[in-house]
Amino acid sequence: MDFMMDGTASAGTTILLAHGAGAAMDTDFMTLMAKGLAARGFRVARFEFAYMAARRTGGPKRPPPKITLLQEEYRAAINALACDGQLLIGGKSMGGRVASMIADDPGVDGVLCLGYPFHPPGKPDSLRTEHLGGLKTPALICQGTRDPFGTRTEVEGYSLSDAITLHWVEDGDHDLKPRKRVTGIAHADALETTCDAVAGWWGR
Repeated sequence: MDFMMDGTASAGTTILLAHGAGAAMDTDFMTLMAKGLAARGFRVARFEFAYMAARRTGGPKRPPPKITLLQEEYRAAINALACDGQLLIGGKSMGGRVASMIADDPGVDGVLCLGYPFHPPGKPDSLRTEHLGGLKTPALICQGTRDPFGTRTEVEGYSLSDAITLHWVEDGDHDLKPRKRVTGIAHADALETTCDAVAGWWGR
């Protein structure tokens, strides 16, 4: 399994990040988050699920496989990653969702979800939150207040575990991107603030 690494090997905490359903591990979003977290003392490893990695070698553009298969692939990534210190797992959208579903596995110290897909856009009743009610491992969900996969108003009505902390990006969309003409905040600045929130949550 191939990893993209940021940060130093001597870091006390490694964050393993997976991509979202439709974009690879080296998008601007993933790169900015990885480098921002590395700058705050974390070692960050990015990886791709097999369906996404296959696109790099000319494979067909297929949708993600069943969530159970993605969970097993995520577990394989954990096993393939050498980590001597604490391990946080997570990712962008779907990647964070998959990580949250295996977060209570032995050896996982925390979960980081960047834009959690609480429900498909336009389908607020099709919730993906059942396992979040009983989550035991500490988790941080970074969510835009106007995310179509789960707005602040919607999420505040869900029954989530006390182990979950929410960091809200004001006016942020599913990429945690605020409208600069509304807020005066650039996307890169919002991601920097998100990295600060991650570091503060984990006590860096």
